[in-house]
Amino acid sequence: MKKVLLLDVVGLTPRALSSMPALRALGERGRTVQLETILPAVTCSVQSTILTGTMPRDHGIVGNGWHFRGLGDPLLWRQHNALVGGEKIWETARRADPAYRAANLGWWYAMGATTDITVTPRPIYHADGRKSPDAYVRPPALHDKLTGDLGEFPLFQYWGPTATIASSRWLIDATRGVLSERWGDAAPELVMSYLPHLDYDLQRFGPNSGEADRAARELDGALAPLLDDADERGYTVIALGEYGIADADRPVDINRVLRSEGFLEVYEQQGREQLDPWVSRAFAVADHQVAHVYISDAADIPRVAAVLRAIPGVDEVLDRAAQARYGLDHERAGELVVVAEPRAWFTYYFWLDDAKAPEYARGVDIHRKPGYDPAELFFDPADRLAKAKAGLNLVKKKLGLRYAMSTVPLDPTWVRGTHGRLPESTADTPLLVTSDASLLDDAATSVAASGVRDLVLTAQGLAAPADLSR
Repeated sequence: MKKVLLLDVVGLTPRALSSMPALRALGERGRTVQLETILPAVTCSVQSTILTGTMPRDHGIVGNGWHFRGLGDPLLWRQHNALVGGEKIWETARRADPAYRAANLGWWYAMGATTDITVTPRPIYHADGRKSPDAYVRPPALHDKLTGDLGEFPLFQYWGPTATIASSRWLIDATRGVLSERWGDAAPELVMSYLPHLDYDLQRFGPNSGEADRAARELDGALAPLLDDADERGYTVIALGEYGIADADRPVDINRVLRSEGFLEVYEQQGREQLDPWVSRAFAVADHQVAHVYISDAADIPRVAAVLRAIPGVDEVLDRAAQARYGLDHERAGELVVVAEPRAWFTYYFWLDDAKAPEYARGVDIHRKPGYDPAELFFDPADRLAKAKAGLNLVKKKLGLRYAMSTVPLDPTWVRGTHGRLPESTADTPLLVTSDASLLDDAATSVAASGVRDLVLTAQGLAAPADLSR
């Protein structure tokens, strides 16, 4: 059976590719087309569509997180694969060949997945509140072999103000080890690798910045040896971006508006305000340029919709019927889904006075914040001692002491890149690059995200070529 290396090169667009000679050369030998992404164009939703060939209405991943109504909590970045409905690529392939093997290195919802090799970031949460870098690895015996050779997963370079190429390079090295059978297991028929490096500087500085171009060149340099390995070992390469990152300069405080209109409620602990989702009549789980608005009483929906439509920076307000147009009509979605205008994005902020912001607001805390916070990519520019404080906290960490990284700004205007809405132009439309030109019809200019699953199976001889634009 033919083998496939499926690379998720986050933020891969024409501009990024122009600074990536190795990946560009692979596409020139094969094909480069647009990827028709979905709404919301965010990691967890798009990856789930790619791996199942279905839309969020079917697989249920309506964003990077949502309000778990049964728990009464908005939660982002959960990791259990059981949250994703539908049959995944490798499960479909095993119906044709029970010996088929798959490896997942970094794609989301990896824990509990039926892949044969699984590697995903998973910190150690110590009893005293400290957090240490580590990874969840299966088979379990692979963990010490992998970390013994590559070192611990660079968690603090994976996200946050110290995010660098180190995490993508670690995942590339792990992928190369799997392809070369370095740790004893036979190379799987499908190897999937997640490379997030372009996410960082494109959000920090914008997709048209010199920093973005340098990040693309840096990632390409790290990626080139993996592409060579794949070629030597007979792997078809399919590299794609989940979404393109567009310029941003308009943060929209959707929850503050809902609070001012009497829909969102808070409670206080030690002088700090906390979102109260249990009694709020309406609140938003903000996720880049898309926000799910949860409304406890259906009678409030028309009034909330009117409030949302009046907010500067809001483009669309989608009820269930309108959500269906985008394949987003799932019970996990908000009663209303709000889409930002170009250059705008939604903050999760719900407090009205920064002095009362919750403690987690100034830290990197992706699991407690009730929404996505791209300001986590920055040391607070208004705090001249922010980096020094971070350095002191690292010393505390090495000494085994508790610490809190309170270095994230509460000013969202530093963010220069965003995503989530459907692309406005080809400049911010993601690409798909493959080494095998025969996978696509000569006239094809795009592949739908929901068509990637069949593209992989076709590359492996397990499915007939299909209309991949739908």
